[in-house]
Amino acid sequence: MPPADASTDAGTNSAPRAGSSTEDTLDLRLTEELIALFGDDGPVSGPRAVGDDLLDTPADWGPVTTSGGVFQLVPVRIERDLPLISRWMNDPAVAAFWELAGPQEVTAAHLRTQLDGDGRSAPCLGVLAGVPMSYWEIYRADLDPLARHYPARPHDTGIHLLVGGVADRGRGLGTTLLRAVADLVLDRRPLCARVVAEPDMRNTPSVSAFLRAGFRFSAELDLPDKRAALMVRDRALRNLL
Repeated sequence: MPPADASTDAGTNSAPRAGSSTEDTLDLRLTEELIALFGDDGPVSGPRAVGDDLLDTPADWGPVTTSGGVFQLVPVRIERDLPLISRWMNDPAVAAFWELAGPQEVTAAHLRTQLDGDGRSAPCLGVLAGVPMSYWEIYRADLDPLARHYPARPHDTGIHLLVGGVADRGRGLGTTLLRAVADLVLDRRPLCARVVAEPDMRNTPSVSAFLRAGFRFSAELDLPDKRAALMVRDRALRNLL
């Protein structure tokens, strides 16, 4: 079974199920930033086409105090972090959703795609009370292939999470950290009005964790590799949910 309180989904290249309920979202407006990054076939890889940092530098977001201790996102460095992240990816509960089990090079390739890209996705370690215990991807959902498949808004920010240690799962810690990171995004990215995620519908503990963290269920998406729940945390509702 997947971690009880962690999103363990990595893929975002997805398509919605026909008839999905997305009436609460607006059609994507192509800003200059989007036009610079998107071609006719969606986002392209290569050097960053936009001068500004696309994610407002997660490395500078700083620590936050949670009920589980002081938490901070620390950008991944392959030479330092690869053995730990690869070990997590080979946990059967994680591998069932991330599909990155195997030798370290499998995980390294996944990380390099982001680290050598244009800055629209930032892989980070989640450090709690001084101990690396989770892996995060903070990404620009509106500049991701996902944006072709749901009505994205400019600066929508997506998150993926896996909780690495078995001892950290199943006790509500994932919910605490999901709320903390969503708050960080909204606090540090003033142009972002929504934080989004798309956990696998089979991963009911993960979906429940998002709901407890202040996200709302927006739509059910039929993706090429999974049926996903589109979860949304709105800036306007952050103090109500």
